[in-house]
Amino acid sequence: MTMKKLILAEKPSVARDIARILKADTQKKNYLEGKQYVVTWALGHLLGLKMPEDLNKDWQKWQSETLPMIPKFIGIKPLPKSRGQLATISQLVKRKDIDEIVIATDAGREGELVARWILQYVRANKKISRLWISSQTDKAVRDGFKNLKPAKNYDNLYESALARATADWLIGLNVTRALTVKYDDNLSAGRVQTPTLALVRQQEEKIEKFIPKKYFQINLTVDGQNASLVQKNQFEFTSRNQAEQKISELQKNVGQVKKVERKIKKQPAPTLYDLTDLQRDANQRYGYSAKKTLGLVQRLYEVHKTVSYPRTDSKYLSNDIKATLKERLNAIKRSSKKAEEILKKGAKVVKTSVFNDSKVSDHHALIPTEQVPDFAKYTNDEQRIYNLIVNRFLGIFAEPFKQEQITSHVYFGNEVFIFKGKKVLDLGWKQETEDTNGIVLKENQKIDSKFKIEEKLTIPPSPLSEASLLMQMEKFGLGTPATRAEIIEKLVNTQMMERVGNGLKVTPKGKQLLNLVNPELVSPKLTAKWEQQLENIALGKLKQQKFIQDIKQDTKKLVAEIKNSNQSYKDFSLTKKKCPDCDSFLKVKKTRDGELYVCSNQSCNYRRRKDAKVSNHRCPQCHKKMLLIEGKNGVYFRCKFDGTTEKPTDKKKKKMTKKEERRLLNKINQDDEPQESALALALKAALKD
Repeated sequence: MTMKKLILAEKPSVARDIARILKADTQKKNYLEGKQYVVTWALGHLLGLKMPEDLNKDWQKWQSETLPMIPKFIGIKPLPKSRGQLATISQLVKRKDIDEIVIATDAGREGELVARWILQYVRANKKISRLWISSQTDKAVRDGFKNLKPAKNYDNLYESALARATADWLIGLNVTRALTVKYDDNLSAGRVQTPTLALVRQQEEKIEKFIPKKYFQINLTVDGQNASLVQKNQFEFTSRNQAEQKISELQKNVGQVKKVERKIKKQPAPTLYDLTDLQRDANQRYGYSAKKTLGLVQRLYEVHKTVSYPRTDSKYLSNDIKATLKERLNAIKRSSKKAEEILKKGAKVVKTSVFNDSKVSDHHALIPTEQVPDFAKYTNDEQRIYNLIVNRFLGIFAEPFKQEQITSHVYFGNEVFIFKGKKVLDLGWKQETEDTNGIVLKENQKIDSKFKIEEKLTIPPSPLSEASLLMQMEKFGLGTPATRAEIIEKLVNTQMMERVGNGLKVTPKGKQLLNLVNPELVSPKLTAKWEQQLENIALGKLKQQKFIQDIKQDTKKLVAEIKNSNQSYKDFSLTKKKCPDCDSFLKVKKTRDGELYVCSNQSCNYRRRKDAKVSNHRCPQCHKKMLLIEGKNGVYFRCKFDGTTEKPTDKKKKKMTKKEERRLLNKINQDDEPQESALALALKAALKD
């Protein structure tokens, strides 16, 4: 009997690529098979932690008396519609010709959890190895299979992932239930999302407390360029009269250039991208949400195979990557003249600090792979993200940006005006010219007293954008590169936060939530401490059991404080409209499809659209789109232009068969055309049928 290895990938698309490379090309139901390998897949998570109602009947109902819920052991259960794939994996694991299982899920914390839970559930008792790769190219996969690692090498990573999931269960479910029961509204809180929300609110408070100040600035004009008077205090002149008096003093003196300084400044290329940096740049340049950028770079990694593993927190490369640089440049050169020039010069890395093994944990920085891109298959958004990664990568081969800074000091008595100019000496890694020469002044040169008063107003801080929020989350250790986009989306979807233009705003519901929970849960310091502890578990420096024990104590404390709180809460989404089913008040709920009225009684399922939806159904009179109305008389169409109403029908238009299409075309193209056009007659006939 020929023994085979069973490969467990995270997604079907990845499994098919691995199967192609390993020549496992016989398609079976839910797996592929070859002479040496059997390749199957998860669908992301097939299992999740059991819910409270799965563990204790008393926990089925949301009530204060059963909180906090602290189970001794949580356990896992299949997610909806996952049993079929789990059954397939179970059967494959038990096959007698399978002697080894290879985990080939994403090489990260969550990927490890996906695989371990599956293998636990199907009771796998065979040798288990780990494929650990940073890109999905054919070469990377083949090399990875030549260097499989024992799965036990990643036990600590699994322990860290399990600790994270358990902590989120304990804190998230208990605090959310406590708040929801106490204040009779769906209030969601968590160990990462709540301090993230607080960061947005802190910026809002700065804006709200901001009081604009008016002040006056004195400018000196020389050859069309302005310089302002150097002041110790920006608000020295609070009235125009004060500024005018100062100008009178200055005019008593003759202006003179007393000092001209020339300095050459070098600016090295920026560090390579980790996921958070890429999300921040994509938000600033193109307005992409963190979630959208993650989706785009994930496709570049999985489908196009042109970038390395995206969910990385490192901006550095390990030294073994040096040997692959020319291959990566060769892949880029067809679409980049800069890459071709770098290869001609020997592909020498200028920014050598980018190689640092100590700063690479699970994965190195985001860089292009050796796969030549086929831009015909890229969307415009995918190409933008790919170009960002490529340009940042090419920067490590480029000289620093070099410019001369010229500073001229013009004195009127003891008062000074400073003129600044810049001259680009070497563009280096930068792609755009930033040459701002300014005026060139000479020492001892006399200057005319051309003064001008400018009225100024202090500017309030800007709201946090997703780019600036991601930077704050990274600074305070909130979440990981892989989870930050998901956290932001959850806050928006639970109506704690909303997008306004390119900024983020906390809703009235979110503001109240921040006042209802313990300040420790609001502060990023506690969550940052937890994230560091999770990292220590992954590194083997901390036991998972100790971490969970501390989380249980924190859970008890947080729930007790909510129960004993005297804080009041107002549901701003509650309306004065009554539910027709149970007579409770209706609430407004925002969804992707518009706003809905939903019943505030949690045991009632009544819901309807708040505003009529514009349908594709046309008015028989004016032929404009009609509104779809949900009212006491049921669902019906109404034209807002002429008031025509119609009841919807369940009849769907029959699709024209190929035979009917040919018959219609024959009628249209007939030679003996009557007075009325053949097209008009054919369409009439078709409508009568």
